Amino acid sequence: MLSPAATRSLINRYVSPAPPGRRIPPALEHLTEREVEVLTLVGTGLSNDEIATDLVISPHTAKTHVNRVMTKLHAHDRAQLVIAAYENGLVRPQDH
Repeated sequence: MLSPAATRSLINRYVSPAPPGRRIPPALEHLTEREVEVLTLVGTGLSNDEIATDLVISPHTAKTHVNRVMTKLHAHDRAQLVIAAYENGLVRPQDH
């Protein structure tokens, strides 16, 4: 088990957000635009507090969005959300 900071650092080393303006993948069409945005931020390794800061919302609202995405995607934990974001092209490996 890694600390959130170590996990975020590791993810950020290898993954970056996909370029803006991309179409929502068919597998994620049942998510709202905000939920796709939150999934992308989770995919880049951000915590709920960091998501809240980035989206200018409360941490409680960020947590609610994350929980709704988890429910809609039948994810059991944040790691599965990171995988979903990666597999659906919301985040991509960085070119090193």
